Amino acid sequence: MDAVKNQEELKPKAGEYGASNIQALEGLEAVRKRPGMYIGSTDTKGLHHLVWEVIDNSIDEHLAGYCTEIETIVHKDNSITVKDDGRGIPTDMHKKLKKSALEVVMTVLHAGGKFDKDTYKVSGGLHGVGVSCVNALSEHLRAEVHREGKVFVQEYGRGKPLGEVAAIGESGKTGTTITFRPDPEIFETLEYKYDILANRMRELAFLNKGLKLRLTDEREIEDDGSFKSESFLSEGGLKEFVEFIDASKQRLIDEPIHVTGVEENVEVEVALQYNTSYTETIYAYVNNINTREGGTHVNGFRRAVNRLFKQYGEDNGFFKKLKFNISGEDFREGLTAVISVKVPEPQFKGQTKGELGNSEVTGIVSRCVGEVLGHYLEEHPRAAKKIIDKVILAATARHAARKARELVQRKNVLTGSGLPGKLADCSSRDPESSELFLVEGDSAGGTAKQGRDRNFQAILPLRGKILNVEKALEHKIYENEEIKNMFTALGVTIEENDEGERILNMEKLRYHKIVIMCDADVDGSHIVTLILTFFFRYMRPLVESGYVYIAQPPLYMVKKGKQFRYCWTEEERREAVAAYATGENDSSVKIQRYKGLGEMNAEQLWETTMDPDTRILQQVSIDDAREADRVFSMLMGDDVPPRRAFIEANAKYANVDV
Repeated sequence: MDAVKNQEELKPKAGEYGASNIQALEGLEAVRKRPGMYIGSTDTKGLHHLVWEVIDNSIDEHLAGYCTEIETIVHKDNSITVKDDGRGIPTDMHKKLKKSALEVVMTVLHAGGKFDKDTYKVSGGLHGVGVSCVNALSEHLRAEVHREGKVFVQEYGRGKPLGEVAAIGESGKTGTTITFRPDPEIFETLEYKYDILANRMRELAFLNKGLKLRLTDEREIEDDGSFKSESFLSEGGLKEFVEFIDASKQRLIDEPIHVTGVEENVEVEVALQYNTSYTETIYAYVNNINTREGGTHVNGFRRAVNRLFKQYGEDNGFFKKLKFNISGEDFREGLTAVISVKVPEPQFKGQTKGELGNSEVTGIVSRCVGEVLGHYLEEHPRAAKKIIDKVILAATARHAARKARELVQRKNVLTGSGLPGKLADCSSRDPESSELFLVEGDSAGGTAKQGRDRNFQAILPLRGKILNVEKALEHKIYENEEIKNMFTALGVTIEENDEGERILNMEKLRYHKIVIMCDADVDGSHIVTLILTFFFRYMRPLVESGYVYIAQPPLYMVKKGKQFRYCWTEEERREAVAAYATGENDSSVKIQRYKGLGEMNAEQLWETTMDPDTRILQQVSIDDAREADRVFSMLMGDDVPPRRAFIEANAKYANVDV
């Protein structure tokens, strides 16, 4: 009895956070040798992941009820400071390891309060590798802790302490400040992107209502002499998140449907909105982690939506006249939803935490959403009828689209290869080594056919601007000649699973490099956007697989006599002019502006834009699918004001047509 009592006395009281809460599992040895195993990569994505890991610790303090503000600063040298007003990392002695708990957290892998249920009920940084990994992969890191009336500091070099934890002063506040400089020996790039940081902080603000996040960039000075800075705070949480995503779409119901619930210590929050678009947009999070591949929480949500709307439509006789079945996909067309669950012990599939695997969460989310949705449909019959009408329209369009799709795909089978007549194919039959250039216009297509390497480069000219798929019914898309040609040239098909979901079948994909090659002017940029919208909406797996690229033709050729130089930027043009000019306003230096691909002959097009040894290709990626979805909807939709605001804000990054 006494032994049990003594053990209970050793346990920290609720809300306490000390060295006894820190459990250490293993050391840091492998992190610097194999950084990709811990942060995914050593490119831009991995560089930003360092920031996410530090912020995750502060978010966990917020989830535990102890942090209200997080400030992130990008310094001029691309070092980062993350400061919070939480409890502060414990600094007292860790009994087992005989060193400060701060040093344990910063230098031992899998060490942290996240393994102690009394410290954090839920946590985003679930494996406890976060801040120690950041330390291991930083050239220098400084940890400053305010707690117990004092200021404690310890500094590290590439993960190793440069001295003991030292109390350097007194403090009347609490919190942790981490400043780190990524190690150039590890990372391919050291430049932080403001937009990437800002988008994630905006997302975190929506997911954690009442938490203020501030981002300051000391590399950029505003007109008033202050540093570029932005604050993110959401009082409405997920309802505001859905409204932000749907800002450029026409809504069907007055405001988002909001779901909150708790069952078996799992917290569920969902906001959903219907709009007039033809796409389903669902973003799902577990403990603030974006689960891009979905999982059991998404399954539960979809189950509830399908069940409730199907029951409501059948009970009210809305589906009687339909000659075909309604599928789950029809209930979700034009649906935008954000699903956020807080799970005490989540189980993820794969290293990237991309899919939630806890089976019990399916039923929990389904019940929570079903209860609120059932009440909503009964209390808002006019809104419910609008949604059901949209479902019926979606089912009718899907039925027509399936017929159009089958007609195209059956025609290809009946006519042999089914390859479009305009396609100049390559001789290679190895998809990994084959490239397809989607070229704007027949004229440029003809030049590209002459200049290409026939062994591995295929050319498909596209006539004019393809259909804007953002505003077209699906069956109209399969009737469009240019889109049909892209489908057949690529060898991919769209099929439906048992749920009615469209799935891109890439088994017969003929090229693993698809290059969009358009003029370097306003019309060319518009065509690129139209093609990218089509790929994003209907062939997203090709983008996610890294198969889609944009060619970068030069903007200028600077020439003097027999000397010439191609230039892709204004800066390169100025440098070339300066290199060739013998004096001010040297008339012998000629500048040719390439507005169109047709202004280059076959040899020039090859050496500037198609030759793998000299060309510049921009790979298209979707690091932030939510932001990409919002931008495509805004750029290609009907709502003009947000499109104008976006263009004005980003005009300095656009090509100028001169």
